[in-house]
Amino acid sequence: MFVLLMILLGFIGSFFSGLLGIGGAIINYPLLLFIPPLMGLDGFTAHEVASISIFQVFFSSLSGIVGYGMQSRKSKKGLIHLPLAAWMGTSILIGSLVGGIWSSQFEEQTINIIYGLLAVLAVVLMLLPVKGRDEKRDIQEVEFNRFLASSSAFATGIVSGIVGAGGGFILIPIMLKLLRIPVRITIATSLTIVFISAIGGVIGKINGGDIPLIPIILAVIGSVAGSPVGSLVSSKMNVKYLRYALVLLITLTAIKIWSSII
Repeated sequence: MFVLLMILLGFIGSFFSGLLGIGGAIINYPLLLFIPPLMGLDGFTAHEVASISIFQVFFSSLSGIVGYGMQSRKSKKGLIHLPLAAWMGTSILIGSLVGGIWSSQFEEQTINIIYGLLAVLAVVLMLLPVKGRDEKRDIQEVEFNRFLASSSAFATGIVSGIVGAGGGFILIPIMLKLLRIPVRITIATSLTIVFISAIGGVIGKINGGDIPLIPIILAVIGSVAGSPVGSLVSSKMNVKYLRYALVLLITLTAIKIWSSII
């Protein structure tokens, strides 16, 4: 049961990674924290959950990038904005490396509180209205504020490194609402940035310890399969409805996290 559960949880997080351009930690963190005890299995500590999540994010985002790359070749239309990925990716890598190393200094309750705050922030940003964005722009026509992109990515990297997330659930609303990037380009580019972020997070977690090897391997197996499936489904569906579904999921997650804290 433990083996099947870990593979399934890895698949679920990775599926949403490819579907919505997130790393999957926003989903996997509460699943890994609450589901095993509900199934009568030994639970993980917050530090162990953070470690499993960041490794899962690393492989699921990489798998998702491959999926979007294959779609781009078929459609002959680019989806990954490389300059944006480079600016935000470099900043978030530095931040996540710092956050990953720093995370060993936090108590479990503190990590859960940080995660809960991130979930609330993500919901608020996703619900903010945006006017005047042209969703039909080609990738070559998309411009962005480099300072805003870099500074927001660095801050996201620090906090996401602490909780073992790639930061996609924060990057998505930042790119949509603050940088005004079209949805399809946001989703594909976010996965690239999340992958870069996860590199720093993985290095930080290895340095900080609390690495449950077997659960990580099982979750990664599920991740490799789930992200390409999510990428394919994303290309066939209306992203607006998927995004609001993510808002609902994050809201329920935040409620669960805060109820456990209180």
